[in-house]
Amino acid sequence: MAKVKSIYSCTECGASSPKWQGQCPGCGEWNTLVESVAEKATGHRFDSLAPTAKLQTLSEIEAREVDRVATGIGEFDRALGGGLVAGGVVLIGGDPGIGKSTLLLQALAHLSVNHKALYVSGEESGQQVALRARRLSLDTRSLQLMAEINLERILATLQAEKPQFAVIDSIQTLWSDQLSSAPGSVAQVRECAAQLTRMAKQTGITVLLVGHVTKEGALAGPRVLEHIVDTVLYFEGDTHSSFRLVRAVKNRFGAVNELGVFAMTDKGLKGVNNPSALFLSQHGQDVAGSCVMVTQEGTRPLLVEIQALVDTAHGNPRRLTVGLDAQRLAMLLAVLHRHAGIVCFDQDVFVNAVGGVKITEPAADLAVLLSISSSLKNKPLPSKLIVFGEVGLAGEIRPAPRGQERLKEAAKLGFTRALIPEANRPKQAIAGMEVIAVKRVEEAVARIRELE
Repeated sequence: MAKVKSIYSCTECGASSPKWQGQCPGCGEWNTLVESVAEKATGHRFDSLAPTAKLQTLSEIEAREVDRVATGIGEFDRALGGGLVAGGVVLIGGDPGIGKSTLLLQALAHLSVNHKALYVSGEESGQQVALRARRLSLDTRSLQLMAEINLERILATLQAEKPQFAVIDSIQTLWSDQLSSAPGSVAQVRECAAQLTRMAKQTGITVLLVGHVTKEGALAGPRVLEHIVDTVLYFEGDTHSSFRLVRAVKNRFGAVNELGVFAMTDKGLKGVNNPSALFLSQHGQDVAGSCVMVTQEGTRPLLVEIQALVDTAHGNPRRLTVGLDAQRLAMLLAVLHRHAGIVCFDQDVFVNAVGGVKITEPAADLAVLLSISSSLKNKPLPSKLIVFGEVGLAGEIRPAPRGQERLKEAAKLGFTRALIPEANRPKQAIAGMEVIAVKRVEEAVARIRELE
């Protein structure tokens, strides 16, 4: 009997090598080559995906707006950029048990009332899915279910039934007859995703894929999986908390970094109309080390409370952040020392963004500095104050995008003072809002002392 030939495939980029080596020859990552059975050539499976097209000028091509279909869940539609697009492929990733299957079952149940929809379950039996739908009190009289993991059978069903929407739960459980490797391998995930994408583009079926994540939080499988699909959504939030965030990190049909906020209830995921209330602590009185900022998530301004705790270090000073960039904190402490004369080299500094939200934009810099200064002096910042602005290494305070929208959101929630960059000063006064515009860090610290 002939010996089965093995190859080594990279779990990051999908490149293959005839023998094992420490570094991937494709992407240069270390210890990512995994042994698998060599696949036989299966012919030109993707000929129909790229037919020969005539050469034409871009101006001759008629462009039209993409029609969207609302899912019936407002926060989900916001993350998608307005709704689902015919022929689009959406990939949703997140930790186990965070609510991916629940959200898609709710969305598909709403869509099945007026559209033909199919739910393909590769992880659960039909009885388990039916129990969840009953627990969530969903109307599933028109929703079709298929418990199958074989790719060819799924494609044949999609071709025959021609549903308008299809959910695949999950892409890591599928396997194709064309390959001999196990489900979840790099080759299987890449092949199944490519075939489903080809089917979606040819027939106009909207496909929603559930993806597993690694312990680092990235989508499992080859990186090309995220390149193939049109939209990538990530679930964020602690499984021990009732709140979930759905963030768009890629969207060919809408803006990225859009955020949908949900609350997990016994009836499934419910959209949160006023998410700023989740990220603001309800203190009985003003406390030191607390500063409220306005962050911009896509097109939505959110009020988030930044908390800092500065304490005397016993040994090596520690710098710890939750929801913020730890490297940026070290830079901001150096700026605070150099330009404002506030010393923290012998202090432990802990900074937290309340509510489990992750802030990636630099507009949080000024709020972090003021919360650290407040905690160090043990003096609360003035009440009803919001802050935003980027801080440079030279001590200057740079403007943040969409400053007018941030101020209006803060005024709507009852804030009366705003410490902002000079370049963000509104041209017209905002009712009930006192705007304090500053240009440098030392000026901001001095203005806060005057208000205290």
